[in-house]
Amino acid sequence: MIGSMTPESRPTPQTGSSFVRALAALAVLGDAGSPASTDAFAQRLSQWLDWTHAIELSAALAEAPPGVGRPAVASSKALAMLEADCAHTRAALQKLVSQAAAGVTDGVVAGEAEPDFAAQRQAYASCQQAFASQVGPLRQRLRDALAKQSPGLAKLAELDGLMERALGARERELLAGVPGRLAPRYAQLRRTQADASPSPATSENSPWLTQFHREMRALLQAELDFRLQAVDGLLEAFRQSQVAQSS
Repeated sequence: MIGSMTPESRPTPQTGSSFVRALAALAVLGDAGSPASTDAFAQRLSQWLDWTHAIELSAALAEAPPGVGRPAVASSKALAMLEADCAHTRAALQKLVSQAAAGVTDGVVAGEAEPDFAAQRQAYASCQQAFASQVGPLRQRLRDALAKQSPGLAKLAELDGLMERALGARERELLAGVPGRLAPRYAQLRRTQADASPSPATSENSPWLTQFHREMRALLQAELDFRLQAVDGLLEAFRQSQVAQSS
């Protein structure tokens, strides 16, 4: 798996999310391709995330009105509905991740060669499209709900909306480059299999492809967790408002 091997020459970034660390690990595991390019991409993404988080924190500290920690009203029923909504969306997307590679080999006739990297790339990109189509609206539903609860939570929802509009395009651009970063690892695993076995690899004798799919799903899970960070943050703010109200 992506996190199961120890980097030998380049350190994995210590900042950023597990998603960034997984990308950096690819630079080591797939060093037969273009590790410097993949590693640099992971570093850029890490720096971008650190910068956006710093902006978000400073904005929240500077803009939040008095009483942001103690909202006047926060509906426990609304919170329960939001928690269920978030849990349902997360479960659906995690199921998609767990099945991400299945469609790549479904329908392949026994004895045929494995699908090439283009199919793997498309499988990853399809998951990204599903992430975007579900996480974005979920985030908006959370903002809409928070805006109805208290001035403090409404301000937080406003800030999150501003952040998404200001930084979303750059984030989408960076994430769109992720599928291609799997290519060196794919090539490295395939070449290792070819060197070890003189017989042509097919869909029936491809342990390397199984390994690649396992690593691809691990990266997809890390990306999903990253995309849900804002959702988790908004939901946690709602929970904390309930705690503050009851104390």
